[in-house]
Amino acid sequence: MNGRIHSLESFGTVDGPGTRFVVFVQGCPMRCLYCHNPDTWSMVGGTEMTPEDVYAQYKRNEPFYKTGGITVTGGEPLMQVDFLIDLFTLAKKDNVHTCIDTSGIAYKPGNTGFIKKLDKLMELTNLVMLDIKHIDPEKHKALTSQPNDGILAFAEYLDTKDVDIWIRHVVVPGYTDDDEYLYKLGFFIGGLHNLKALDVLPYHTMGVVKYEKLGYEYPLKGVPAMDKDAVIKKKEVVLDGIRKRRASLK
Repeated sequence: MNGRIHSLESFGTVDGPGTRFVVFVQGCPMRCLYCHNPDTWSMVGGTEMTPEDVYAQYKRNEPFYKTGGITVTGGEPLMQVDFLIDLFTLAKKDNVHTCIDTSGIAYKPGNTGFIKKLDKLMELTNLVMLDIKHIDPEKHKALTSQPNDGILAFAEYLDTKDVDIWIRHVVVPGYTDDDEYLYKLGFFIGGLHNLKALDVLPYHTMGVVKYEKLGYEYPLKGVPAMDKDAVIKKKEVVLDGIRKRRASLK
């Protein structure tokens, strides 16, 4: 199954453990107000590539990825689950570490056909980096134009599949920085037995220039970048929620 590929990055250092080959797929149903890759939204853009073509690009620099592997991000990777299965099948034959960086928006618990494919994909996946945008349903819709019930269900699904999870959360001033919701986020993910890492990331404004070049209006115009020191305190709120949830499970 061919994939629609936006771009390839040879030496990714923030897309999972180690140095990684990063595949950016094309297409995403989310419309996050702070998205810095709006050029990946369209489901019909990008370049069609076979799994073999993409994997051949990885093999060109394979010695550099000894402590890393392959990460597929986007766009939204799970919109192209058949392509991921084929690509990761090639990777696992060589024992390559595989990672998916996803919002989880494609997960629909009632879609049995998709779940069957997802079960197969998870057998080939070492790590899922799950970006939870907001824990509150209504605020999530306002932030992304999509509900979050399937996303949270996806996190729990990963737990049942014993796939390692690395949670990411972007702190945006006035949108995702409320301590009440940060604590609730921590309390939720504290119930995931497969939680391996937590990234609480500061919102930045580097996407503004890209929006201007594309002729798009930037939704968060005027919102300042998040103070990096303040983010450390916000992460502590999330960690407190995790600790409280885990204490309650003992």
